Amino acid sequence: MSYLMKGFCSPVTGKVAGSLFKAHAIKNTFGIKEQFKISRASSQLSSEKANSYNYIIVGAGSAGCVLANRLTEDPDSTVLLLEAGPKDTLLGSKRLMWKIHMPAALTYNLCDEKYNWYYHTTPQRHMDSRVMYWPRGRVWGGSSSLNAMVYIRGHAEDYNRWSREGALGWDYEHCLPYFKKAQTHELGPDQYRGGNGPLHVSRGKTNHPLHQAFLEAAQQAGYLFTDDMNGYQQEGFGWMDMTIHRGQRWSTASAYLRPAISRPNFSVAEKTLVTKILFQGTKCIGIEYVKNGQRKKVFANKEVILSGGAINSPQLLMLSGIGNADDLKKLGIPVVCHLPGVGQNLQDHLEVYVQQKCTKPITLYSAQKPLNMVRIGLEWLWKFTGEGATAHLESGGFIRSEPGVPYPDIQFHFLPAQVIDHGRVASTMEAYQVHVGPMRSTSVGWLKLKSSNPNDHPIIEPNYLSTERDIWEFRQCVKLTREIFAQKAFEKFRGPEIQPGNHVQSDKEIDAFIRQKADSAYHPSCTCKMGQPSDSTAVVDPQTKVIGVENLRVVDASIMPSVVTGNLNAPTIMIAEKAADIIKGLPSLQEKNVPVYKPKTLETQR
Repeated sequence: MSYLMKGFCSPVTGKVAGSLFKAHAIKNTFGIKEQFKISRASSQLSSEKANSYNYIIVGAGSAGCVLANRLTEDPDSTVLLLEAGPKDTLLGSKRLMWKIHMPAALTYNLCDEKYNWYYHTTPQRHMDSRVMYWPRGRVWGGSSSLNAMVYIRGHAEDYNRWSREGALGWDYEHCLPYFKKAQTHELGPDQYRGGNGPLHVSRGKTNHPLHQAFLEAAQQAGYLFTDDMNGYQQEGFGWMDMTIHRGQRWSTASAYLRPAISRPNFSVAEKTLVTKILFQGTKCIGIEYVKNGQRKKVFANKEVILSGGAINSPQLLMLSGIGNADDLKKLGIPVVCHLPGVGQNLQDHLEVYVQQKCTKPITLYSAQKPLNMVRIGLEWLWKFTGEGATAHLESGGFIRSEPGVPYPDIQFHFLPAQVIDHGRVASTMEAYQVHVGPMRSTSVGWLKLKSSNPNDHPIIEPNYLSTERDIWEFRQCVKLTREIFAQKAFEKFRGPEIQPGNHVQSDKEIDAFIRQKADSAYHPSCTCKMGQPSDSTAVVDPQTKVIGVENLRVVDASIMPSVVTGNLNAPTIMIAEKAADIIKGLPSLQEKNVPVYKPKTLETQR
């Protein structure tokens, strides 16, 4: 998803991509033919001109793939896209990279460093000093090639809040059109859904009885059913939208990168380490990278755009001299621009699994046995159908934690299976679970450089559960989930509670359980906050330009002013779609007065 790579081969022709190496060939020719007697300075100038693009995008993840596609729609714009990890295909085949493209295989790559940055946090002092695991995509498609494929946009009020926080022009009426532009929903277009975008979105096909029971139980508990939590009404329980198309993961590499890859003005590369952004004074002119142990440079005559995500983008800014000047000086990094907000304002969603034993053999437990896995895998490889063609997170919901909360602040994902330690430990029994957690936690963290070495992971401090409000919300998550699981719809399936367990009842016991078992929902964001230049904590302005320097932008989940109510992949794609229009100089799309559900009263919780 970010800024590591090795070979620079064109995926279409196999030739050296772009003019990146032509420059070196030219330079060598000049060196051999001494009769030309060209000075070193003019040779370097010629080299830089040949070795340049209009735009360099760092990171072929959820945002970078979108930008690459949209910016190369103009045949006069040349674009180089750099990616840290490998391609998401082998010999051009998705089937040979089934661990990425088979939706049900998603946990393989969450546990594999080959396509994953494999980050870890500092020991969390409010969570029994646990070190938390943070997988992030390092492959074409970035985290959209690793995630659980849940397509959630967030609530309209998230974007109106962004506008109030200084991201002018990023309110709901200016963001909704870009969600629609990106999307082709299998149920067809309407006032909220898109009908002809590159990103295919679908609903689950299993109709599993446990999903049915979950939705029925939620209604028995007094919650609403919503037929589209990305449309008019987020609040309630319903069927999830997923980025799955014809039984395959539909990452941004599939949706945006591959359709653009044959364009003559587009070069894409993988497996190279970008070590820093190059400046003349405060003007960004290109990037430096290491390839096969050799340090090289490539130049941008318009802009460099960072799309490395909420960890890699601030890390690269700081490595390049943009950040808190005091911190940079301590590491011996020359300061280009004192921008203290870089790496600050880190926000994430924390979640916990509430698990119940199932009395009937209908969960995914049997599907995880070796022979059944072979059968499921072969069916998917043959026809892209069957149990391998879904991530099984097909139902979920959003509710308010208490009366007075204006819109949902708790999210549920239901799964007819048991997951242990991010899927790194095999399930042990027939069970079902809900992933549940608060959406707008008040705990805010930060990340900083460990050293000036680009290979070193940064220090990640999410500061989880550092406020009483967050602890109270998690208590509510457990209590409200138990109430749903206790409804009549689950009677014929309900065995003993596995987690937290019936012995965990008091607030003190629930709090201890949360400290021991809550984990990241993999939604880091907000570390290059978008805001007004007058805001000392802002990193980019509402045009996505880095404040205080020229020709440099950040476009990814790091520029969110605050985390949204839901999963982050859909909003990140929207951000990139909208930013592409900004970069092209086009007026923003806008849809006024689109209705959004509001509860009839805030005096009750449901």
